[in-house]
Amino acid sequence: MKICIHRGTAEIGGSCVEIQSKKTRIIIDAGHPLSGAKGSLPPDIASIDAVLISHPHQDHYGLIEELPPKIPVYIGELSQELIQTSRLFTKKQLLSNSFNNFKPWKSFTIGDFKITPYLVDHSATDAYGFLIEGEDKRIFYSGDFRGHGRKQKLFKNILSSPPKSIDLLLMEGTAINRGEPEFPDEDSVEEAILKELTEHDIPCFLICSSQNIDRLVSAYKASATARRIFVVDIYTAWVLKEVSTIISKNIPTIDWDIVRVLSKGRTAAAHYRVIKGHKQHFKGFVYELYKENNVITIDEIAKNPKNYFIKNNYIEEIADKTNCDQMTVIYSMWKGYMSKEFNPSGYKRFRDLKDSSTVNFVYAHTGGHADLEELKKYAEAIAPKVLVPIHTEHRDLYSEYFDNVHPLKDGDTFELT
Repeated sequence: MKICIHRGTAEIGGSCVEIQSKKTRIIIDAGHPLSGAKGSLPPDIASIDAVLISHPHQDHYGLIEELPPKIPVYIGELSQELIQTSRLFTKKQLLSNSFNNFKPWKSFTIGDFKITPYLVDHSATDAYGFLIEGEDKRIFYSGDFRGHGRKQKLFKNILSSPPKSIDLLLMEGTAINRGEPEFPDEDSVEEAILKELTEHDIPCFLICSSQNIDRLVSAYKASATARRIFVVDIYTAWVLKEVSTIISKNIPTIDWDIVRVLSKGRTAAAHYRVIKGHKQHFKGFVYELYKENNVITIDEIAKNPKNYFIKNNYIEEIADKTNCDQMTVIYSMWKGYMSKEFNPSGYKRFRDLKDSSTVNFVYAHTGGHADLEELKKYAEAIAPKVLVPIHTEHRDLYSEYFDNVHPLKDGDTFELT
């Protein structure tokens, strides 16, 4: 069995790993580089038997639209839905790949390979690692993972019952050199949000990814404790509905008592046009948006803005229409998005909010990746014969912390014998 990391040995993102037996070739992840550089698939991609996608982040799936349509793409059901929906909301066509959905811990076969998806704790929901077995060898691909989110039980399960007899572990190291985090886990983020909602009697807004379900649950729980209504935009409302339908009924949706969707007025117009223009895809969701107990208007919010915690991209406009002369904005994403380097089209807006005299700008975020201590526990539990760094800018650090490390460079091939 041969392994070639086409991209990802010296950067975070752009992941693309090939595993080859005598008769079968598969690709794990086909991601866009986070750097903004143009990523590419292997030149002989047409002869690949299948592609596995670990989770719905662009740096792991962004190149699948360039795949030949006949190549099967194996992906979680929710991941596929989130990818397709995000394309509609960014005015792109739905992908026409040959999708095949897998389920956690349910093995399936591609040619010579038996593959078992392991659901993992990550900032993206429906994220997986993969056990790949073939030719009497066993490879484990960690995917992106952590042990400090709301699904940390999944991390603990791997530590207590790891995949056995692993010949090679491909382990991510995004945060291997980031030091002690300001917010060590999701609970600490929820506490920080709750503090702002209760200590400051002013309107409060949330900036976070609509696909970071852990963060949305934290926001909802803090809202409930603070006795505020959690208000979301149409896109976020749809994401919550799909996660609730496919994964767990415990995810808050707009038909819950203290959740509302801002589905009227100019701020909702762009999202509404997407929903209305693709009714078949959104399965009648357009009607749920206007049920009496689901919807809220800006005029209603304006009557008492401090009673609401609002997740919406149009913060400045809503603040203006509700006459908010002071407000709290909780920024709950990676700090890199506040820099021109990583967010050239949007960083200035975040900076302006941060620097505004009318805004109490608060950072509250925990990372989506394992810290050094979690990585150590993970590698020790799996105890591979060979450990290969991936999805990291610091592959040379691995040998300081782990045993049996074999760093590769992009394009290198490693053969398990």
